[in-house]
Amino acid sequence: MATTAAPSPTDVGFGRGNRVAITACVMLAALMQALDTTIANVALPYMQGSLAATQDQINWVLTSYIVAAAIMTPATGFLENRLGRRRLFLLSVAGFVSASLLCGAAQSLDQMILFRLLQGIFGAPMVPLAQAVLLDTYPIERRGQAMAIFGLGVMLGPIIGPSLGGWLTEAYNWRWTFYVNLPVGLLAIAGLYFFLPEPPRTETQSFDAFGFALLSLAIGSLQMFLDRGEQLDWFESTEIWIEATLAGLAAYMFVVHLTTARQPFLEPRMFQDRNFVVGQILIFCIGAILLATLALLTPYLERLVNYPVQTAGLVLAPRGMGTMVSMVLVGQLIRYVDARWLIICGLILTATALHEMSRFTPDVSQVAIIRTGIIQGFGLGLVFVPLSTLTFATLEPAFRTQGTAFFSLTRNIGSSIGISFTTFLLTRNMTTMHADLVSNLTPFSPGIREYGPLLNLQTPAGRASLDTMVQFQASSIAYANNFLLMMYAAIAIIPLVFLMRRNPDIRSSRAS
Repeated sequence: MATTAAPSPTDVGFGRGNRVAITACVMLAALMQALDTTIANVALPYMQGSLAATQDQINWVLTSYIVAAAIMTPATGFLENRLGRRRLFLLSVAGFVSASLLCGAAQSLDQMILFRLLQGIFGAPMVPLAQAVLLDTYPIERRGQAMAIFGLGVMLGPIIGPSLGGWLTEAYNWRWTFYVNLPVGLLAIAGLYFFLPEPPRTETQSFDAFGFALLSLAIGSLQMFLDRGEQLDWFESTEIWIEATLAGLAAYMFVVHLTTARQPFLEPRMFQDRNFVVGQILIFCIGAILLATLALLTPYLERLVNYPVQTAGLVLAPRGMGTMVSMVLVGQLIRYVDARWLIICGLILTATALHEMSRFTPDVSQVAIIRTGIIQGFGLGLVFVPLSTLTFATLEPAFRTQGTAFFSLTRNIGSSIGISFTTFLLTRNMTTMHADLVSNLTPFSPGIREYGPLLNLQTPAGRASLDTMVQFQASSIAYANNFLLMMYAAIAIIPLVFLMRRNPDIRSSRAS
């Protein structure tokens, strides 16, 4: 879908009305969608029994939502131009809430998967639309504050989702992880209806169905590959080979089509903007580091530290508080400090927290967990706001909705790849470390002799006890190695920040 340039909505008067009301209603929608990426995860075991599903089958509750949302996100720009931003936003929120109620009332696995697909389809445009609305509503000198508000919803949603989902499941039942969207959605719909104005539309050309089909096939195959890989032992499975091949071929064909078609699905001129391109690389990495850390910490606390689900959620909650404080702070600082230095400071803080986490042992104190969580949360907040601001600082306003949709897609793909890659490394490192530890044990090893009959290698009980202890130590080392790897990743992307241009408009606005 190609577009022609249009004046910025801010320039023609859009967003000069009730900014507070507009901000509140779009952020309710964004927070609701961001929460649903993780809120149902902790309820899966309860759904499994209620819907009579196997472990492999119940995972489709997550997979169906992720794949549907990923495929529909890039279509946000086209849909906005066809339907109008206000109408699309209202339709998305209403459809998302309706699908949520259907999910909560589902009586079979087939119904649940179908309704989750609908939830992903309707929810896909909500986050990019919210970001585009905030960018258009606030003047240039206050876009840092706008991105701080946007980041609160997008970044806090996945962090507090598991804690809220666990509480709702234990206090009520798993269906309330979906029903909770009703009051939030109704408030968002009312606010959008009464306060959100319609910006001028850009001139659209015909829909590039072939390009959309290629991109959808690439994204869907990639998400299936990442989600199913661990269950099917990766490339030992024919299904994984098929999905990887489809993803690679479709992505290659889409790039060729994008550069040769007269009216491609995505506007190629977006990728001539250096800030936009570098921003995509950085948000991909940030998405991987953020959610991969959470994906590792939760099982670490539950399996090795032996925390109940609610306790694990409580000690992880301060991470969100650190993010909230830093986003509020950086929303003001970005008007006076070069945004690139804020990103670098955030990456350094994130790396510092990950370094301390790499030294965690199963007897780690709650104080250490909370402290590292606050530091990392604060660092991620310092990264996300200025990165979002710089990424769109020089992008033509006509491409803003397409750009925010692609930004959200890149962040989500980075999260999926980060989680899958770190989970794969965790499993492999556990096996490797277990073998290394066992190879150095003999009946005469000091540690075994110290435990006496408890670890008698001549008895099945003794060998079983020893294997449990070795697996425990191997798991602890494997988790530490993964945290260390993510620390190196956070440091490695720092030089990329200097490739971004500082936003000249902010400087000139401040000077005036």
